[in-house]
Amino acid sequence: MAAPLTRIVIAGGGTAGWMTAAALARVIDTQHTSIELVESEQIGTVGVGEATIPAIHDFNRRLGIDEQDMMRATQATFKLGIEFVGWRRPDDAYLHPFGHFGQDMNGVAFHHYWLWQRQRGERAPIDDYSLPYAAARLGRFEFPDTDPRSVKSTYAYAFHFDASAYGRYLRRLAESLGVQRSEGRIVDVQLRPDDGFIDSLKLESGRRVTGDLFIDCTGFRGLLIEEALQTGYEDWRHWLPCDRAYAVPTANVADPVPHTRATARAAGWQWRIPLQHRTGNGHVFSAHFMSEDEAAAILARNLEGEALAEPRLLRFVPGKRRRMWNRNCIAIGLAGGFLEPLESTSIHLIQAAVMKLIEFFPDRRFAAPDVDEFNRQLDRKFDEVRDFIILHYKATERDDSEFWRYCRAMTVPDELARRMALFRACGVASYRASELFVETNWVAVFLGQGIVPAACDPRVACLPDAVIGARMQQMKTHIRKAAASMRPHAAVIAQHCRAGA
Repeated sequence: MAAPLTRIVIAGGGTAGWMTAAALARVIDTQHTSIELVESEQIGTVGVGEATIPAIHDFNRRLGIDEQDMMRATQATFKLGIEFVGWRRPDDAYLHPFGHFGQDMNGVAFHHYWLWQRQRGERAPIDDYSLPYAAARLGRFEFPDTDPRSVKSTYAYAFHFDASAYGRYLRRLAESLGVQRSEGRIVDVQLRPDDGFIDSLKLESGRRVTGDLFIDCTGFRGLLIEEALQTGYEDWRHWLPCDRAYAVPTANVADPVPHTRATARAAGWQWRIPLQHRTGNGHVFSAHFMSEDEAAAILARNLEGEALAEPRLLRFVPGKRRRMWNRNCIAIGLAGGFLEPLESTSIHLIQAAVMKLIEFFPDRRFAAPDVDEFNRQLDRKFDEVRDFIILHYKATERDDSEFWRYCRAMTVPDELARRMALFRACGVASYRASELFVETNWVAVFLGQGIVPAACDPRVACLPDAVIGARMQQMKTHIRKAAASMRPHAAVIAQHCRAGA
């Protein structure tokens, strides 16, 4: 017999808490199942996850969010991809675009034709066949075409936005849907003596907040999932050695560009995320290979505008909880795990957990098969994103610092080693249909990091060389013209979503 939940309690606000609250309130009748979010204004949020990936459109559509309204409220800009500077070699750069390379021919992926041409002396970079790359380089943007015959249908876009403002925006939405917010600092988590489930949260005021399901959005600390339930944590620093980050906003020095930039440094990397009103900057680094003072100095030397605040230091351990759903508690956001924002996946991992919670929504019995499947799918999601990020560190030619020598020599997870070997041998980018990163993503980073296959798909030879060459030249010409026809990124923002308009 079903035993529906009557009270859901979300511990912690910020991006994770309010994404969870708003999404749940869209699918739950809050008149019958209350949703209460407990947060304290005395406790700050991390709020540095300011770059997103195209999958965020799915989340916003589910919530009925108007894009223009959201972008104005969060000072957002458009994003066509991520530029990686100095990752393969100090003088090298490439873009991971949100779109296809060229056009497949005869059922064979385009990059195999590019490899075929390369083996015959053609040295045009694969970036020449990417419309989002060309547009990003020109500082142009246009909404994708819905006609699949158009070259302007071959890409997607995401956003740069103020993550704290996005949380506030979702708070207004969630409260309009019936979510109750309570102000207060949680000082104790009380467990039921018979089964160890969470019974209630005790606030500093003395009030007890009871619930059936508790969602932990308390950040790195994991107040419920770890301090109370002692779930355990998988430490991934042997694969992802960075465990510190300084973050600081700066004044804009030019119109915002439609891409994120990640610049490799001696013991980590620096991000640059352009918003309408400022630029987000940060230096992610390994404390084992660099002191905090040295990392702060490197960030300060490489800022492009005036700092608008003092740099804020974040300490973290890359990894994830051994179980993100433990008893009647689900950890979402930093409480569930943390992967550095190199591929802008922080907000997406929140989104993935929230959507899986809705898919496996429990009653008060908390059926073990549902809980186990939720954990299995979230584990796999984290593992897949982890491996994609590790690839950027492992596939490098840099040997100019102890940090990069360590990354080149480290062993990697078996699944990543298999993918790298397969692509290096024959150009096959292996992935599952359910994965976040698909063929074009893997190809962009493999080739960008210098992993060039020894062979390509033999079916390429079924087309005459002259036909391949002519078609590829035509693709380059169409992409170049399409990018040049786009409007300046700043002009699209001014018309579509300028803050304060």
